[in-house]
Amino acid sequence: MKMYQHNPDNCTACTACVSQCPVTAVTRKFRGPKMVGPALERLRLSQEDAEPSLEYCSNCKNCDMACPSGVPISTLNMLARAKSFKNRKHSLGEELLAHGEKMAKLAVNLPGGAFFANMGMHIGSGLGLMRMVGITGQRSLPAYAAESFLSQFKKLRQQIFPDKVVFYPGCFINYNDPQVGMDFVAVMQANRYEVIVEEEFVCCGSPMVVTGYLAEAEQHAEKNSELIKKWREKSVPVITCCTSCGLMLKQEYQELYDIEGLAENAKNLYDACEFLLLLADKGKLNTQFAALEEKVIYHAPCHLRAQGFGLPALDLLEFIPGLTVENADAGCCGLSGNYGFKADKYDISMDIGERLFARIKGSGTATAVSDCGTCRLQIAHGAGVAAVHPVTLLRQAYQR
Repeated sequence: MKMYQHNPDNCTACTACVSQCPVTAVTRKFRGPKMVGPALERLRLSQEDAEPSLEYCSNCKNCDMACPSGVPISTLNMLARAKSFKNRKHSLGEELLAHGEKMAKLAVNLPGGAFFANMGMHIGSGLGLMRMVGITGQRSLPAYAAESFLSQFKKLRQQIFPDKVVFYPGCFINYNDPQVGMDFVAVMQANRYEVIVEEEFVCCGSPMVVTGYLAEAEQHAEKNSELIKKWREKSVPVITCCTSCGLMLKQEYQELYDIEGLAENAKNLYDACEFLLLLADKGKLNTQFAALEEKVIYHAPCHLRAQGFGLPALDLLEFIPGLTVENADAGCCGLSGNYGFKADKYDISMDIGERLFARIKGSGTATAVSDCGTCRLQIAHGAGVAAVHPVTLLRQAYQR
């Protein structure tokens, strides 16, 4: 059964969602979450409605977090967006941005494929071809790693421990940022856990949902949920280092689909830092950290905050001696998955992120820390500093 029944009448029109919407704050092209979400949903229940500004919702979830009545406003918007594609076709750019996993498999499964794909994206951007299909040429698409996480993991010889966890890498870590996955494995090994990777996992479906491919994303949800159920029944936790994947697997599946066992599965799913902090609470975290004499600034992703378990990375990083961590507390980064890669959303994305960029630049730090891969991309692009996942710092402190 779905977590919510999507009743727009639960909205009391208090406008708390509008006050927290980062898109509404920077552009008048979006009529706002209250109007586009529950207000128009009442109309959509009786007749089809094509609200053009629906395209400007970034699905960042700040409206959902602000709503005192628990209305899943962003989910109403994603459902309405999917319906709108019954009367229009997806553009080539939307097709490409929604299917990152498919594109990555095409690129990396050929000899030298990642190199040539990266070169092709660079040349295509320079020639303006990206813009022609609706993808901005003002930022680079994330480059493919020379070797995927899964390929590197298969070569790794782990120490075997009785305690085990299953790692859900997600597309970005698997194909673009595999070092985060390798750092996670090293951190779990330092805590006497063996890491299992389920090769049958597929993309969580988040890029498809925000681009209107709701039915295709449901197929992914069914497959992933069956695999998560398998490990739940074996009492092996499933962990991800991607906050958007985590939100999708744990919460958005329940909001969007009627799939048996989703609520039970959610209890067996963890964010990496959430799981490690639970170990600390039980006195089981390996705290033999060497000193890292460094100052960093932490950015909390919207899709982490939406999960409602606090900011575990901040608490974890306090265990590392010598490390000074400042909480940026500067709102949404603006990228929101593939939103800021769209040509007509790039400026909005950068305007939203400006507060965070200024905060990071003003901190004088050379390194930012964030649990979300696309937040890290946006920080590097907008603030010009390196951005790493918290598990990367934990691994460094274990290895020194």
